[in-house]
Amino acid sequence: MSVEDAASVVGFAPEEILLGQPTRAAKLKWVIVVDEALPAGRAVNAAVCAAAATAVAVPGLLGPEVEDAAGTRHLGLPWAGCSILGADSARLAAVRASAEAAADILVADMPSIAQSVRVYDEYVEQLARTDGVGYYAVSLIGPRNKVDKIVRKLPLLA
Repeated sequence: MSVEDAASVVGFAPEEILLGQPTRAAKLKWVIVVDEALPAGRAVNAAVCAAAATAVAVPGLLGPEVEDAAGTRHLGLPWAGCSILGADSARLAAVRASAEAAADILVADMPSIAQSVRVYDEYVEQLARTDGVGYYAVSLIGPRNKVDKIVRKLPLLA
């Protein structure tokens, strides 16, 4: 699903933003599945990159700015929560394929190629020439029951 399509299908209308409710009350579930074989630094990088792509694509995902007692402002965080799960590379690819096939799930991913280049244009060029892309992280957000079915039994990333 493209980012343009996601904005019309996956997101929160103002009345669906439930800041006073537990995250399980949100109509959408957000998970990021990370390749469990990655070293910690690369795993965190992959998850953060997938999260950044997701945050800009899903209307209403981020809560409002907050000011603390000292007057310091803090940017809004995802109010609906996000679970970080682990999987081997084969399961990660299967999760992405299943989510991509669903009409109402936004998929944002971190291809493995992205961590091997330092220039975005080179990333674009390499990805365009790559068949059989490998993934370090895949972010899914969509209806709870569908996301649960796709990621069933995956553990939290250790």
